[in-house]
Amino acid sequence: MAATGLLLGLILVLGCFSEIGVALISFSSLQTTLVVTATHPQRLLRAGEDKITVRWGLNQSLPAGTDSAYKTIKVQLCYAPISQVDRAWRKTEDHLSKDKTCQFKIVKRPYTTGNQTLEWTIERDVPTATYFVRAYALDANDHEVAYGQNTDAKKTTNLFEIQAISGRHVSLDIASVCFSVFSIVSLMGFFFVEKRKGRKAQQ
Repeated sequence: MAATGLLLGLILVLGCFSEIGVALISFSSLQTTLVVTATHPQRLLRAGEDKITVRWGLNQSLPAGTDSAYKTIKVQLCYAPISQVDRAWRKTEDHLSKDKTCQFKIVKRPYTTGNQTLEWTIERDVPTATYFVRAYALDANDHEVAYGQNTDAKKTTNLFEIQAISGRHVSLDIASVCFSVFSIVSLMGFFFVEKRKGRKAQQ
C-alpha cells in the first residue's frame, strides 16, 4: 500500500511539473526574429477560392547563429483583435497552451535558412473575420522559441478580411431563377386557359 501511495504521489508531482513546463511557454517570452509578409488581392477575400502568398525568413540584421535552435516552422492564420471582441473562443492568452488567436494551420515544415514562400488557398472552413499571418519557430522539442508576423505588435496594420462560404452556388442560383420564371409562365398559362374555357362556356 505504501509503495502504491508513493507511486501515485510521484505521478502527481511529475504531472504538475509537466503542466508548469507547458505554462512557461508564453508569447511574451518569445523573440521576434522572423520577417513575415502576406500578399493577396486588395479586396474582400473569399474562403475556398482566393489565395494568399506568404513569405517568411530570419531577420538578416540579427547575429549569425540566432536560428541555431530552430528545427520547424509553423505558419498560421490568426484572428485580428477586431474579430476577437466578445468571442471567448478566439481570446488571446499569453500562455500559448491556452491562446486561441491562431486557429488555422497554413503550413508546418522543417526550418531552412533563407526566405521561404508558399501560395496558400484559403480553406473552405475559415469563418468571416479579419486576419493576419504569424509564423512560429519551433525547437527540437516542438516548443515555440521565436516568431514573426505580417502586422505590428498591436495587430492593427496589414490586416485582411475573409468572407466565409455562404453555402450557395451559382448553379443553384441559376436553377432557382429558372424555376421561378417557369412557375410564373405556367401560372399565366393556366389562367389564360381557364379564361378561354370560361368564354367558350358562355357561348
